[in-house]
Amino acid sequence: MIEMEIPEDIEEELESKGGIDQLLKNIEKLDVEERCKVYKALSNRLRLKILALLNEQDLCVCLLKEILKTEDSKLSYHISVLKDEGLIQGERNTNFVIYRLTEKGKRFAP
Repeated sequence: MIEMEIPEDIEEELESKGGIDQLLKNIEKLDVEERCKVYKALSNRLRLKILALLNEQDLCVCLLKEILKTEDSKLSYHISVLKDEGLIQGERNTNFVIYRLTEKGKRFAP
């Protein structure tokens, strides 16, 4: 099958799964570009904290600001990044915007 020397157990497993061609097909099924965008959105400490908080409960911006001790503009930017990647969503409730995790956000929340 393979002309290079590899561990026998690895080669057997690879063959049982359809070989290198099948392995490559499985990788092609992954939306790598989409995952890169999500992981980039998750690569910031503040955004991870926002996801972790929203994983505990839905919160308004005023509480996020108070808990995270951050400025409005900074918080707004990071919320925007998370929204753009479909990880959180906001819903207006009278004078407040309440943020919650989306189903996608729940999969990635710490």
